[in-house]
Amino acid sequence: MRSIWKGSLAFGLVNVPVKVYSATEDHDVAFHQVHAEDGGRIRYQRRCEVCGEVVSYDQIAKAYDSEDGQRVILTDEDFDSLPAQAKHEIEVLQFVPSEQIDPILLDRSYYLEPDSRSPKAYALLRRTLEETDRTAVVHFALRGKTRLAALRVRGDVLVVQTMIWPDEVREAEFAALEEQPTVSKKELAMSASLVESMAEDFDPTAFTDEYTAQLKQLIDDKLSGGESFTAVEKEEEPTDVVDLVAALRKSVEARKKAREAS
Repeated sequence: MRSIWKGSLAFGLVNVPVKVYSATEDHDVAFHQVHAEDGGRIRYQRRCEVCGEVVSYDQIAKAYDSEDGQRVILTDEDFDSLPAQAKHEIEVLQFVPSEQIDPILLDRSYYLEPDSRSPKAYALLRRTLEETDRTAVVHFALRGKTRLAALRVRGDVLVVQTMIWPDEVREAEFAALEEQPTVSKKELAMSASLVESMAEDFDPTAFTDEYTAQLKQLIDDKLSGGESFTAVEKEEEPTDVVDLVAALRKSVEARKKAREAS
């Protein structure tokens, strides 16, 4: 794994140097968009609406449009100048009972690796969280965004789980929930009996992504069944060459019409 962020974890006067790694990865099957008739790749161009030129990634900046139609452009230097972005520190704000963090707030998970010759402070915080059964609420900046996160223990490693902000959680306002149907004691007892009959300890390895497995099998069947072909990727011609050819063609047509008219 490659670290995506390097800084320190600070709680009180204790400072723990750490490296941050993505704890999860995506195993979805990747697809390309192609022309259904001949299998050719579909390409998208980043074309400027003002000058009409195709723009490379290094020429692209971020902009914000205000409600009154005003636009400001923000550069990488602008983002780097923000105090929160420049501060490479995961700051512990408080320690809370673990059950008080609503799972709906949790987003992505990251491993923290101790980045010092003596990982004692790292081990101390890990042991403290385990024995107090508390989760640390932390605050830091990652990839151009200030984040609130939960710091907890998973096995022998500290894990940071970023959280969405409370105002980003939508309320479940459904008319059907306004009615409170009557549930009898017998119905509740039968339902509880069914739950108890299906009760087990959770083992995530017991479950598989059946859709992805079936999709991969479908692709393998097509590959072995003679439905595949060698993709031929054409090099894109520079835009100025394409425009030049079009201009020359128009010039020839114009000259031809001028001769016919004379």
